[in-house]
Amino acid sequence: MPRHAAASMTPRETAIAIRGLRKAFGGQPVYSGFDLDVKRGDILGIFGPNGCGKSTLINMAAGLLPKDGGEILYDGREVSEIRVGYVFQNYREALFPWRRAADNIRYPLRRMGLPKAQVEARLTALAERFRVRFDLNRYPYELSGGQQQLVSIMRALAVEPEVLFLDEPFSALDFETTLALRDLLQRVLKDLGITTLLVSHDLEESIVLSDRLLMLTRRPTTVADDVPIVLPWPRAAAALASPDFMALKARCLDVFQRAVAA
Repeated sequence: MPRHAAASMTPRETAIAIRGLRKAFGGQPVYSGFDLDVKRGDILGIFGPNGCGKSTLINMAAGLLPKDGGEILYDGREVSEIRVGYVFQNYREALFPWRRAADNIRYPLRRMGLPKAQVEARLTALAERFRVRFDLNRYPYELSGGQQQLVSIMRALAVEPEVLFLDEPFSALDFETTLALRDLLQRVLKDLGITTLLVSHDLEESIVLSDRLLMLTRRPTTVADDVPIVLPWPRAAAALASPDFMALKARCLDVFQRAVAA
C-alpha cells in the first residue's frame, strides 16, 4: 500500500509549526504575527497576489532568509536540524554546468559522506521512480529545460528530505513539459509521503498539485482562505475539466480577486 494511502487512514501529526512570524523589508511589514501548521505528508500550495511574500515565506522556512521574529519549527526542531530539499525556478542557474547530470544528483549525497554504493543505489532508485529515459551522463547544457528541471528535482529528493520546497518549479517550462513533470512529481511525492511547500503563480497548477491551498492577501500578509483540495490522486490533465476542480478553481479565483482588489 502506498504511504499516502496508509497515512490517510490515521490522523497525521503537524510537521511544520509557524508561530508569530515577522518579516519586513525597508521598514514595510510583509508578515506580522503569521501562524501556520502543515500536516506531515501534505503538499501545501501557497498562492496570492504578486509581492505578497510567497517565496519569502518558503525561503524563511528553508533557512535561506532570516526572519525578524517568531519561530518555524519542524517537530520542535530548527531547520538546521533537519534535511530539506529545494527546487528553484531557474534550473539553468540551479545546476552545476561543469558536472554531468548524474554528478549533480550525487553531489549532496557525497557532501553527506555516504558510501559510494549507497549513493549509486539512490541515484538508480530516483531514475526508476521518475522513469528517466535520457542519458544522465550528459552535461546540463546538453539537456532540454524539462530534463534539467527533472535533474534539479531528483537532486533535491536524493537526500531523502523531511520537507521539500518548490518555488515556481515549472514556470520557465513549456506547457507540454509542465504537464509531464507535474504528473511525475505528484506520483513520487504522494508515494514517498514527503511534506511539501509549493509556491506557484499558476492557480490551476496550485490546485492540481496540492492537498491544501493557502490563499494569501496583500501585505501585510494574512490568510485570505485555507482551501482543502479534496480531489482523488493521481490527478491527470483530465482532472482540470472535472466539476469538482472547476468549483475549487471558481472559489479560489473569487478569493484571489478580492485579495487583489483590497
